[in-house]
Amino acid sequence: MIWGAGQRLEFIEFRLFWEGAINRADLVEFFGISIPQASKDLALYQERAPGNMEYDKRSKRYVAAEQFVLRFLDPDPYVYLAQLRAVTEGAVPSHDSWIAELPRADVALTPKRDIDIGVLRKVLDAVREGASVEVFYQSMNKVRPDPIWRRITPHAFGYDGFRWHVRAYCHLEHRFKDFLLPRILEVGAKGEPGETGEQDWLWNNYFDVVIGPHPALTESQKKVVAKDYGLDHGNGVLSVRYAMLFYVLKRLGLLGDAAKQSAHTQHIVTINRKETEAALEKAELRL
Repeated sequence: MIWGAGQRLEFIEFRLFWEGAINRADLVEFFGISIPQASKDLALYQERAPGNMEYDKRSKRYVAAEQFVLRFLDPDPYVYLAQLRAVTEGAVPSHDSWIAELPRADVALTPKRDIDIGVLRKVLDAVREGASVEVFYQSMNKVRPDPIWRRITPHAFGYDGFRWHVRAYCHLEHRFKDFLLPRILEVGAKGEPGETGEQDWLWNNYFDVVIGPHPALTESQKKVVAKDYGLDHGNGVLSVRYAMLFYVLKRLGLLGDAAKQSAHTQHIVTINRKETEAALEKAELRL
């Protein structure tokens, strides 16, 4: 991969901000550049961000100055944690991460879903071309206990926190559905499309789920839950596609009346529960 000088300046600032130090070897190792080029990059950073780093002769590296000011990054804790998670899960090798000293970490594991790379490429190809494609699909439907060939017109992908599915118009049932990628066993010929993504009402329309702290929590507990979930004035709004509503509610423990569950394990509830249940029913009826 060819990296520009701008990315290397961001890398320097990332290391200074998150780890407090950087040296030439870090740049040489990550970007595959020469030692003279690494020296030039560090000098350029000092020129563009004066006073941000100082050379520590004892450790032979540059350290973040006390009056450090961000110049090239808009740091996001989720970006850092996303890198940490990707390395921890084995999705990204540690040498590809910008994090030098990876803290000890673990992730609550879920079984890895077996997605065939050939299947994914062909489905992506159909999405790009706006074409339909035949798939040999194993449904969990009682009516079709064995896999069958069916034609779909895919237009988007969804992730429920555990599984990836493709959102597509089903030519067999004449409606938009979610097809789990691991259950697509084979992909056949492309063909003329059915209805397009613009006609998928559930995908293109949103419902606002209003959430707030569980009413049984103490006032201080409610405040920290509001902070945890980024809720303004105690409540917050999640704007969710109707097509993803069931998955979001399930993952947050909001299917049914969350207020009847223990506040010690279920920290948030749906404030507009009746409207949310009506929206979920509307989504299921359209399915």
